[in-house]
Amino acid sequence: MILLKHATVVNKDGMQQSDVLIDEGIIKLLAPNIEYPSAEVIDCDGKLVFPGFIDMHCHLRDPGQTHKEDIESGSAAALAGGFTTICCMPNTVPPLDNPAMVGYVRQKSDKAGNADVFPVGCITVGQKGVELCEYGKMKQAGAIAVSDDGVPVSSGAVMLNALKYAKTFNIPLLSHSEDKSISAGGVVNDGDNATICGLRGIPRSAESAAVARDVLLAEEAGARIHICHVSTAESVDIIRAAKARGVQVTCETCPHYFGATDDEILSYNTNAKINPPLREEADVQAIIDGIKDGTIDVIATDHAPHSFDEKNVEFDYAPFGTVGLETAFSMAYTYLVLTDTIKPSDLCRLMSYEPSRILGLNDRGRIEQGARADIVIIDPDAEYVVDAAEFKSKGKNSLFDGWRLNGKITQVIVKGELKSL
Repeated sequence: MILLKHATVVNKDGMQQSDVLIDEGIIKLLAPNIEYPSAEVIDCDGKLVFPGFIDMHCHLRDPGQTHKEDIESGSAAALAGGFTTICCMPNTVPPLDNPAMVGYVRQKSDKAGNADVFPVGCITVGQKGVELCEYGKMKQAGAIAVSDDGVPVSSGAVMLNALKYAKTFNIPLLSHSEDKSISAGGVVNDGDNATICGLRGIPRSAESAAVARDVLLAEEAGARIHICHVSTAESVDIIRAAKARGVQVTCETCPHYFGATDDEILSYNTNAKINPPLREEADVQAIIDGIKDGTIDVIATDHAPHSFDEKNVEFDYAPFGTVGLETAFSMAYTYLVLTDTIKPSDLCRLMSYEPSRILGLNDRGRIEQGARADIVIIDPDAEYVVDAAEFKSKGKNSLFDGWRLNGKITQVIVKGELKSL
């Protein structure tokens, strides 16, 4: 048993002062002045107590590329960032396109005993965009959603069928919305900084045109769709309008899209090479506006670990991606909460409640009696400098290395068990 004393409990609807009693992996009681002599007491005075964060979108590189990351190291990195549940994308080697591969991830997650890892199965076999995978069987094996993330489904007909098929099994479809015929060859945002650096640009329409297509297909299918890593003002506008007319669309953004611009590429820092690319200030403001008005439902990490040697090359040849599991909360707290853009309760909605709702993990994402005891305790006054060398992740390719951030994870509880960070 664990007893959290003097806690400032954060839920999506607000904050309250309360003690929290945890027993057998469940929140047993939420009330002031709880006394339970046999419980392990954690004094949370001055701390914020959130439901464990849920990352809908990360890459663990396991199987096939475990020199970059594996399930044990990635789930340990998740804990360090306050994530008690993470969803790993299927673009592994081989891809997670069948029940056996899905089961492999779940088994390794159970063995690691860190954050709970749910695999995302492929939309199409081999991520080739042609033949649909067996969603029902993958769901039975433990898949939480389907996606071809990293490789967009280029055929509108295949995507329409995939949406209808996912609806049959009530499994979320997470779309990497990108038109490769527009983005092909690009490495950064198509703008002034691309010209200054002599780098080929990726137009906004590579994302926004694909978002528009996917939203329209979901509307036609009467199915739900989740748009991954939204980065442009146009995408936010398209999703906002779709929601207004009743389309079952949700979406996510990532800390690098509200905390950084493509000015980061001016030093040719390959950790700033991300897909979709870092955009301009107007896009950053549109992302923030979308977070404020609820158009954007989720903050995900798109944690994309790479080895030092892979990133330590000319910009054109470096792989896309930055790691994010260990900095996501602090980035959101520093750039959204401390700027009075949103409240801590809004951050709970974005990082805990909405991911749990979209994924159907109805026992998580809230601190209330009877809920699963996934909890993160945070010192909101702690300021620190990001040191990627100290990350639990094998990937040290952090855009935010050396940045000064606020809000530090102090303790994490997963299903009632206090974890080592």
